[in-house]
Amino acid sequence: MALTAGIVGLPNVGKSTLFNAITQAGAESANYPFCTIDPNVGIVEVPDDRLQKLTELVKPKKTVPTAFEFTDIAGIVKGASKGEGLGNKFLSHIRQVDAICHVVRCFADENITHVSGQVNPIADIEVINLELILADLETVDKRIDRVAKLAKQKDKTAVFEHEILSKLKEAFENEKPARSVDFTEEQIKYVKQLHLLTIKPILYVANVSEEEVADPSGNEYVQQVREFAAGENAEVIVVCAKIESEIAELEGEEKQMFLEELGIEESGLDQLIRASYHLLGLATYFTAGEQEVRAWTFKKGMKAPQCAGIIHTDFERGFIRAETVSYADLLAAKTMGAAREAGKVRLEGKDYIVQDGDVIHFRFNV
Repeated sequence: MALTAGIVGLPNVGKSTLFNAITQAGAESANYPFCTIDPNVGIVEVPDDRLQKLTELVKPKKTVPTAFEFTDIAGIVKGASKGEGLGNKFLSHIRQVDAICHVVRCFADENITHVSGQVNPIADIEVINLELILADLETVDKRIDRVAKLAKQKDKTAVFEHEILSKLKEAFENEKPARSVDFTEEQIKYVKQLHLLTIKPILYVANVSEEEVADPSGNEYVQQVREFAAGENAEVIVVCAKIESEIAELEGEEKQMFLEELGIEESGLDQLIRASYHLLGLATYFTAGEQEVRAWTFKKGMKAPQCAGIIHTDFERGFIRAETVSYADLLAAKTMGAAREAGKVRLEGKDYIVQDGDVIHFRFNV
């Protein structure tokens, strides 16, 4: 599943520091705007305790986690929709991602320049949101002009399109993103064809100081971001990018000890990766055998043959059935044989909608 989340934000909010921590890819990070011009892409493992438990149960020769892709997009500034800064290039990079992780600065530091001269997370959010809305408004305006004439002639398709475009235009002129507009399923299919920036699902990442990461409840900036996000039904993840870059260099027990010292149960990066994964409607199924235990990413709602095709196109083409057991049932039974005896292993056909946590063995014939 080649879906990706783009990390966006104003310059100097901690985007590239966070990206480096996520991927350890060494994206350039510096205390001035536009240090990231071309988007950096990094692949990360999706943290999943179930994979480790299955490994302990099956004892395979190797274990393969599923992965997720992040794109670090250079800082956007006011006027980007009109080409300010490196606006046009940045907007095209955002257009290519499937979801947006909006990093917002929620810490004060005199040594790190803020592009507008002061820390104001809501103003920062509104700067970027407005630039994306203005870019979308331009897209809709161009389209609506072409459709209007046909709509007046009672062309059914044009009337349908014009109604949608008018709703979008009204939202944009009121500085509301496309994702805030209510559409029918049929209308949504058309809206997706417009490739709008503000239709993409969004997650806010509040970047706080080292002192506040364990308990951000007293951080007024974080509270402001949470209140704003609640109005969009969006999630907020609190991280300290600086600490995350240190955590990323640790492994196993050393990492766990460091988290405990900080008073953190789970790293912000693990939360961010998991939240971004679910933001895109992604889920995980597993294959488990002596050779390999492996996690596979699929889109929620996919049927068994489509999920089989993720492994290999032949699996989908020659699909016969899927021998399926839920992760919880397999864990309780301790072995596949015991799960079969308990009647927990099901034979599912072509119409079966795969569930998150399913452990599957596909039968196929080509």
